[in-house]
Amino acid sequence: MKNLGLLILAIVLITSCNQNTGKTDEKKTVIATAGTDTIKDGVFIHITESYNDPHRVLMPLKMAVMMAKDKDVLVYMDIHAVELLVKGAKDLNFADFESAQTYIKQLAGMRVGIYACPTCLKIAGFKPEDLIDGVQVAQKEKFFNFTKGRIITLDY
Repeated sequence: MKNLGLLILAIVLITSCNQNTGKTDEKKTVIATAGTDTIKDGVFIHITESYNDPHRVLMPLKMAVMMAKDKDVLVYMDIHAVELLVKGAKDLNFADFESAQTYIKQLAGMRVGIYACPTCLKIAGFKPEDLIDGVQVAQKEKFFNFTKGRIITLDY
């Protein structure tokens, strides 16, 4: 009998705690939703390849364009990829993709940061002023400050 009394008391307490008072809970939901809508996650895309492997260049550029529609995106290109980012560079085409220059122009138009490694540029025989419009020399601060959300990395 004692256990039955405790069980009934527990049910009454649980029921009373779960009552919906209406407006207070709705306000909490609206505030929580509003806060998460303003913070987008970021996608950091790292590309190292160039003319020798166009699929490894064009796939991440295509993904960057797709992701930039509702995520913060940063594209970092180093090693051989810097060859694609200079004035006079031959465009890169492959299979069912747009060209590299097309994707880069789309990303620049979407205000996506496209960065080239300064050391890799120098090793390849180029200077920062050789970069095409929309591409900048990489700065480490940009790697962390391009988004307020989580940073997801795709490495090609």
